[in-house]
Amino acid sequence: MMDNKYLYIIIIVIVVASVLVAVFKTSGSNSAPSALIGAKVNQSEIAQLYEIAMNSTLANQIGSGTAAGLPTPESGAPIIEKAQPTVVYVGAEDCPYCAATRWGLIIALMRFGNFTGLSYMQSSSTDVYPNTPTFTFYGSSYSSSAVNFMPVETLTRNYSLLEVPNNIQNETYAKYDKGVGVPFIDFNNQSIQLGSEIDPQILDGHSWGYITQELKDPSSTFSQAIIGNANVFTAQICRITNNTPKSVCSQPYVSRILTFQ
Repeated sequence: MMDNKYLYIIIIVIVVASVLVAVFKTSGSNSAPSALIGAKVNQSEIAQLYEIAMNSTLANQIGSGTAAGLPTPESGAPIIEKAQPTVVYVGAEDCPYCAATRWGLIIALMRFGNFTGLSYMQSSSTDVYPNTPTFTFYGSSYSSSAVNFMPVETLTRNYSLLEVPNNIQNETYAKYDKGVGVPFIDFNNQSIQLGSEIDPQILDGHSWGYITQELKDPSSTFSQAIIGNANVFTAQICRITNNTPKSVCSQPYVSRILTFQ
């Protein structure tokens, strides 16, 4: 027969363990751990984001979703780098609006090529919508047979200088920014995205993995905003790549978005 004092110890251990499991299930799995900031995005998450990007059924169900507004059409001389039309991105790691925008931009660009070296990031802890979970283009590369991507992250999440824009980034930003600031996206001088189309607040307090899982549900707030934003960006890229690849650019949501632009 077990001594009562050992029985009490076992009961206490079980209770404590149960509480820890409950806390993990209700909060830990849905919060963005700061330890991941700056770490390379794991391949499982990259694979999931790519699967989401290439899910045409999901994309067509959502269309432009809750993305607010469309990029402004322009008619500037095309930016041809590496013999390809170019998407220019100017942002900063501290910026919560950049943080929200990167999700859709990454998903859109995954439909045309592949990223390597993306890292986890959060926006500034002292700005509005502090610690918005996102990724950073700093230290990453992108390859595509259809489009060239030219990103620059000007500041760290702690407001230190990170990267200096090149001549093309400086020229396009100076010409088209109109005082809005970052995020700034130039789709080959054919359309310009000023600011964010989605509210960073929807990402508040959530982990990267949780948001990624929610993107698979077409009715979720995350999916309606981020996939909708990605679809808007995809339509812009299709226009500058002469609708290449067809598997992406022939999707109904692309033509619907461009019809209203």
